[in-house]
Amino acid sequence: MTKLKKAFTLIMLSAIVLTGCSSSKFKAETAWEVDSFSHESQRGEEVSLEKLKGTVWLATFIFTNCETVCPPMTMNMTMVQDELIKLDVEDYKIVAFSVDPKVDTHEIMTEFLAKFNPPDESKWELLTGYDPIYMEQFARDSFKTLVKDDPKSNQVIHGTSYYLVDQKGIVVKSYNGYLDVPKEEIATDMKALIEHGN
Repeated sequence: MTKLKKAFTLIMLSAIVLTGCSSSKFKAETAWEVDSFSHESQRGEEVSLEKLKGTVWLATFIFTNCETVCPPMTMNMTMVQDELIKLDVEDYKIVAFSVDPKVDTHEIMTEFLAKFNPPDESKWELLTGYDPIYMEQFARDSFKTLVKDDPKSNQVIHGTSYYLVDQKGIVVKSYNGYLDVPKEEIATDMKALIEHGN
């Protein structure tokens, strides 16, 4: 009888643990397919949607000459990376598309990123080398966000969200990347998506 009770207890504990695992599975909130792309990073290396397949990545839109939201957004992203490190998450990328590619050369973007001292710079891909009009369309079609030159200044109008992209290149969730950034939630979502998928 004691052995039966022990066996039953073990079965029940296993069921609870398995239920806990399944409840931590990531739940997608969007299903936006990212258009195919191939651009150069701040290192001068090619980064493409195809090369990112199989990897979970966090996307955003910034530019180095930004006088308002981009510096805090970039700093917030380094803090998201701190949370990922705390959770021992390693297989991911942070992809930032420049919305001012005519100004944002590889060297300028490297200098810009260095100011924020990211905990693991190797995970960051700051992309440039395309036409600004292309980026307006790409942002709209793939991420449902606005990118537009400000006719009254040298600034670019763009959204302040972070976008979670799954291993298949689908945007599955977005977050505020400027104010009240849910850093722990983003890191937890990325961990769950990497471990369990959608």
